[in-house]
Amino acid sequence: MKKILLACNAGMSTSMLVRKMRAAAEELGIEADINAVSLTEANDLIADVDVVLLGPQVKFQKAAVEKVAAGRAPVGVIDMRDYGTMNGKKVLQTALDMIDAEG
Repeated sequence: MKKILLACNAGMSTSMLVRKMRAAAEELGIEADINAVSLTEANDLIADVDVVLLGPQVKFQKAAVEKVAAGRAPVGVIDMRDYGTMNGKKVLQTALDMIDAEG
């Protein structure tokens, strides 16, 4: 099971994207645990996930999150266009590609 964590300011704006990503994973037959949280919560959960994706509005926090991740999980920023259009399938694929690149 792939564990994907999305993080933004409060975890609210990524909630709809998480639903779309879950639907895409189900459609593709991929077992994935996908959740959205605030940046603060993300720091506490990094050790238990395969990848962390930041909302575009908090991309300036990427270096700080990478420092907390300390190489345990890759950290990326969700493409602004994919985020704006809530393209769950594309964001899911980005997360999976990042996990595969680490493996």
